[in-house]
Amino acid sequence: MFAYPFVMQLRLDAADRLVELVEDATFVVVDLETTGLRPGTSRICEIGAVRVRDFELAEEFELLVDPGVPLGAAISALTGLHDAELRGQPHPSMAVRRFLEFTGDAVLVAHNARFDLAFIDRETERLTGARLAGPVVDTVGLARRLLAGRTSRAGLGSLAQFFGTSARPCHRALPDALATAEILLQLIGLAQERGARTVADLVDLAAPRVRKVYAKRTLAFGAPTSPGVYLFRDRHNQVLYVGRARDLRARLRSYFRSDRQRPAVEAALFALDRIEWRVTGSEVEAALEELRLLRELRPVANARNARPDRYVYLRRRGDKLVCTQTPTPLGPIRSRTRARLACRALDGAPEEELDRPELALPRLRARLRHLAECRRYEDAARLRDRIAALEQIVRSLRRLERLRHARCCLIVPAVEPGYARGIFVAGGRVAAVRTLPPGEGARLEVQAGLAESSVGTPDHLAAENLDGLLVIETFLRHPPPELRVAPLEAGEILRQAAALPPALGGESRARPRARAA
Repeated sequence: MFAYPFVMQLRLDAADRLVELVEDATFVVVDLETTGLRPGTSRICEIGAVRVRDFELAEEFELLVDPGVPLGAAISALTGLHDAELRGQPHPSMAVRRFLEFTGDAVLVAHNARFDLAFIDRETERLTGARLAGPVVDTVGLARRLLAGRTSRAGLGSLAQFFGTSARPCHRALPDALATAEILLQLIGLAQERGARTVADLVDLAAPRVRKVYAKRTLAFGAPTSPGVYLFRDRHNQVLYVGRARDLRARLRSYFRSDRQRPAVEAALFALDRIEWRVTGSEVEAALEELRLLRELRPVANARNARPDRYVYLRRRGDKLVCTQTPTPLGPIRSRTRARLACRALDGAPEEELDRPELALPRLRARLRHLAECRRYEDAARLRDRIAALEQIVRSLRRLERLRHARCCLIVPAVEPGYARGIFVAGGRVAAVRTLPPGEGARLEVQAGLAESSVGTPDHLAAENLDGLLVIETFLRHPPPELRVAPLEAGEILRQAAALPPALGGESRARPRARAA
């Protein structure tokens, strides 16, 4: 390392280049040809670069490199290089040293920069013990951001054709670098139209979104492996998103390891400034807490916001059904659009079909077949959509009927060691949630829960109770290992609570609330 002390001085002021205006910056566009795709086992066999100054192509750099290993038939066919012409050329470390001398403190640019920089960093680390630390612009990321909707391909050949560059990529280092430099100039113009002024703006536009989000992963440090809910907050402390998890640590880390997020969640991650989490004793309790927070906070990034005030019922009006917010046995229904389509399907139906919509399905399906046979395809398509909506409404009403009659107690671990939580379901609602302590205190809590549950079966479900019941039904259909279900009998509830396994997660459960900043 001491043999090349000057290399350690190269690019020391590279951080200052980030604040430099784009028109004042000097760029060096580089392209490599290599013996393979993996920096650890493959070596550089050619370096090509061109300096861009004052928005014009200037000095060029081209150097063949002796990789010290055979090229292989596939690489020779792709590049036109052969082992004989590389033999005796500079070693990769010496070649990179010359390239760094040519680069100086300019901003590096490459097409798919992660590939080229991985090889250059490997050799630089051998020389200096450290990797290059200066700004790098990736024309792939820049093109994907600036040309979104205009072209779906960001390969070098595709962009060269799109912009009509004079240099044509041919899998040789210098021609490919020249083509990339021409593409860079075009992209800089587009970036400036979007308000990019400095090199930092250019680097930010070129950076993959997942990498920007990944930098915020430290916000999730310290999250426990316990069930709970989490809230994404922006710098104004506004809640952007609410979620729940069986394992808070794993769930929060997953947001920073993948770019497959819904657009609203992705936007929330970019605005994210702080993560707050609240530990619960079980996933069931976390789901109910999430529902409560969604109703209270209505975060902008949540696709499933609980809005009972928008749920509707179906009721008779003459010889048809209409949507209403007045409670009836036919509801509540969360989709107004689906409810309206179902009502249209039942226009003019007999009285018994209006009272029991499922009876109309055989008649409507026969009508659909008749329209298709008569080639009245537009009428058939409209009826098909109405039948599909009615079928979904019928399934939903059957589900609600079961929930209306449900009477049980869900028993899950509490946050406090040795305690349990009893969730009492009766009267078409979550009637009570009680904490059951060890010992005789549990009997008093169970009796209080049973007293709150001593109501009859209602004629209809209230809209504000629907989402909680649907959460409960989900866990009843697919119960987690820690869940116990008992009838509304004090002895059975106490017995199940005593046999409950310990709470989930390996973290301390004494704190009901934790934060990461």
